Amino acid sequence: MCRYGMTQYKPHYVCFNCRKTFKRRFRKDVKNEESFVFEAKCPDCRGLMADMGLDFESPKKDDFKKWKHLGSLYSVGITFHSCGCSGPGYIPNSKEKLIEYFEELKQTYFKNIDFWRTRVEPSTKSEKDRDSTKNWIELSKVSSNYNKESVKNQEGIDYWIKRIKEIEGKISVIK
Repeated sequence: MCRYGMTQYKPHYVCFNCRKTFKRRFRKDVKNEESFVFEAKCPDCRGLMADMGLDFESPKKDDFKKWKHLGSLYSVGITFHSCGCSGPGYIPNSKEKLIEYFEELKQTYFKNIDFWRTRVEPSTKSEKDRDSTKNWIELSKVSSNYNKESVKNQEGIDYWIKRIKEIEGKISVIK
């Protein structure tokens, strides 16, 4: 939980149906429990509200286009979670920019597959050590145990194919 001075940030919950937002207290602030937040229900329609994070800023209630876009962002897992100090990172501001962002991400994933297709798997300890030193970034994305056990090329290919399918699923949700 982030605190700036003595101010404590509260998560913003959104009802996309009613186009309303509310800040919610943390459960531990109310009941001294370790779990973080209440399950939030909209006071108007009683539907579950979406946790959009600490840095969320709601549009005007009658800005239907922005509300629809925010619903699209939420449906693919993009929210405004951060401690409020550094911001949530890049958030596309339109459906077109969101699709473009995912397409660029997908191309990066294809480049990662190319790495695994052309990599020569190490067969000796010295080759493995050299591979771990040279390719540690790529290896660590696929396996946290890359220093202890050898990562097979097929594992890397399978990992990035899975990520590409996730991105394609997100693109199909927002189209």
